[in-house]
Amino acid sequence: MRSFNFSAGPAILPESVIKNAQQMLWDAKDSGIGILEHSHRGKVFVDILAETKANIRTLASVPDEYEILFLQGGASSQFFMLPMNFLKGGTADYINTGTWSKKAIKEAQKFGTVNVPSTGEHNGFTEVPTKHKFSSNPVYVHFTSNNTIAGTEFHAEPEAPSGAWLACDASSDIFSRKIDISKYGMVYAGAQKNLGPSGVTLVIIRKDLVETGAEDLPTMLQYRTHVAKDSAFNTPPTFGIYIIGEVVKWLLSSGGLTHIESYNKNKADLLYNYVDSSDLFYGTAKEGSRSLMNVCFRCKDETKEAEFIAAAAKEGLVNLKGHRSVGGMRASIYNAFPVAGVEALVAFMKKFEGRV
Repeated sequence: MRSFNFSAGPAILPESVIKNAQQMLWDAKDSGIGILEHSHRGKVFVDILAETKANIRTLASVPDEYEILFLQGGASSQFFMLPMNFLKGGTADYINTGTWSKKAIKEAQKFGTVNVPSTGEHNGFTEVPTKHKFSSNPVYVHFTSNNTIAGTEFHAEPEAPSGAWLACDASSDIFSRKIDISKYGMVYAGAQKNLGPSGVTLVIIRKDLVETGAEDLPTMLQYRTHVAKDSAFNTPPTFGIYIIGEVVKWLLSSGGLTHIESYNKNKADLLYNYVDSSDLFYGTAKEGSRSLMNVCFRCKDETKEAEFIAAAAKEGLVNLKGHRSVGGMRASIYNAFPVAGVEALVAFMKKFEGRV
């Protein structure tokens, strides 16, 4: 019996995707060769790549003016690759909502001036900022849409000032709800939280920006290189791209982003409603900023937290321990996480609290 996996990443995948992958590992599309063994230049994988890109366009209504790339190095590599290509000594505005924003800021400072128009640091990053003091002429505005450590999320993207474009690290809530790609210059996401396995980074970028990137960079660090070679300048993470393709198919067959957004809200409400009514537990993120993907909570008596986490694991409710920097508990309930798992967690929390 599989456990309910609340891991923040690498995280849960749809069961149907895992089962299909088992067959593909042995024999991909009746080729007699498993997907892990296929050449990235061969027809089997080339077709998978093309189909995956086409389905992402359909799922997220990605306009023709945008390129879809599959890169390596995780979102952390995008922290430097983005400013390396586009900042060129200028100024970019980075909204600070916690650990991942800080990491992106640190990398960007190596390539130009970073202005922080707003920060949630004063309240322990328990709330996303809504008022921003942008610089006079930023190249772009960067934000992290969902914050796995603090359990906060932007429920609407900030509006960049005139002349600037919007860049987003959407690693932990990519395709969890409808998104208007046309509002962005670039969206990037490490796959391992809500889209697929570790080792792949999805980048959706406006075509006109690609050619403005710096040309005096190593070949692999230029976006134009990967656009020109359809994400296959070097050997891409073929298995990871295949899994992303299967997850996207699953999302499409489940009703698309409108359906998954409603599904995710229902799951989150089940957990938040109980936490808010509890005499033992409390949520750490402020209402209005609460993440639908990562529900962070604590015990009012913090000495009970280790006992709770250990007891939950024995019930098949695993990976509930909060990030090491903040402690407490964290239930990551990404797209593929079932309602039944949230119901099981709430039932166990009631039992632990002594309500039943």
